[in-house]
Amino acid sequence: MAETRKPVDGQYLTYQGKPLVREDDTIIYGDLNYDPFVLILEILSYKEAGGEKVPDVVQVQIVDAKDPNKCIQSTQKNGLHDAFALGCTWLDLKLKKNAMEDQ
Repeated sequence: MAETRKPVDGQYLTYQGKPLVREDDTIIYGDLNYDPFVLILEILSYKEAGGEKVPDVVQVQIVDAKDPNKCIQSTQKNGLHDAFALGCTWLDLKLKKNAMEDQ
């Protein structure tokens, strides 16, 4: 039987209508309950910039929302901005392709 996930109570930060949740060094973008795929950003290392600790190397993954251990696409990028921009592009393309296949 398929696992049923209960939504976490409270409000999420959203970006372009999708939840954006961070726990420690992991950032998940997308809805695990409704989207077939989600973006996972794993911060692998930090660096100092302007006296602040900022993400340096970030693992970018598109994963199956029903089986988060099933990685569809993966790479590493320097900087959170570049990682998030690439990941959002990949996720958007994957979701659009999936929607076309379902028709």
